[in-house]
Amino acid sequence: MNIGVDARAFGMSNAMVAHTGDVNSGYWNPAGLLKIEDREASLMHANYFANIAQYDYAGFATKIDDRSAWGASIIRFGVDDILNTTELIDPSGNINYNRISLFSTADYGVTFSYARKLPIQGFQYGVNAKVIRRIIGNFANSWGFGFDVGLQFEKNDWKFGLMLRDITTTYNIWNIDEDEFAKIRNAQTLNPLQNQDLPENSEITLPKAQLGMAKKFEFHNDMSLLASTNLNMQFQQTNDLISNSIVSIDPALGFEFGYNNLVFARAGAGNFQRITQLDGSKNIGLQPNIGLGFQYKGISIDYALTDLGDQSAALYSNVFSVKVDLSIFR
Repeated sequence: MNIGVDARAFGMSNAMVAHTGDVNSGYWNPAGLLKIEDREASLMHANYFANIAQYDYAGFATKIDDRSAWGASIIRFGVDDILNTTELIDPSGNINYNRISLFSTADYGVTFSYARKLPIQGFQYGVNAKVIRRIIGNFANSWGFGFDVGLQFEKNDWKFGLMLRDITTTYNIWNIDEDEFAKIRNAQTLNPLQNQDLPENSEITLPKAQLGMAKKFEFHNDMSLLASTNLNMQFQQTNDLISNSIVSIDPALGFEFGYNNLVFARAGAGNFQRITQLDGSKNIGLQPNIGLGFQYKGISIDYALTDLGDQSAALYSNVFSVKVDLSIFR
């Protein structure tokens, strides 16, 4: 639930909280759903870790009336066809490759969103209710629940946004198959203390906050530039650029250059981290992203290339997404 959705957003390093205003707002800031004119649907696919992991997303949103809107989305991040070798050795001590099976591990997030305008001019808010489902083959599975709250404000073409994620903390309760666990309890021979006790059956996601600001500049010849920034905050000490015992802040900056509201080029930088090298020296790391987009008659096709800071080209992530204004079919 922290990766993000929509190739447009990835190309801008996820600096979306202030200006998001389409079906994907259910993820970035549900208050942005109010900018939808009718109904919209969105699909996204991305490969991670040299195509080992598959990341997919689908969303739908619609206006209720002039003051409210709702949406729903589903995310899946999974690794499929993992070799299960827990029964590779039969009871007689022989290796039997026919005893190898396959399993998948996947995380699912289903989000229901509602947005409404506030009586105060320029303000609107949104709320997410999330259901989290996690499955690790036949070994373990969990259910989780959480809530987000978002706020947007616009004045004099300046846009501001605030997104509070997991405001009540998000709880996942695990169910571990003890029979499957027993098969691997003593499998670790190098360190016999490992795999001896059942893992904890509860998992907690702490609250986070995102503060954003954006402005779109219009130029001659039908050209435009959207500039957006986010301050992503965690309430714990991390390696983020700004960090103390109370809060850690990771800034993100994104740009979208558009021509005739038809084609777009995007770039951004985020994930600023303080890195300590093996020799003890310290420097600042960041992740640059780029992207392209095309929009015509209610259909938007977007592409982003992320993880550009990695040394290995195999770790680059290609993200594709499509968004459709369903009113074109009326």
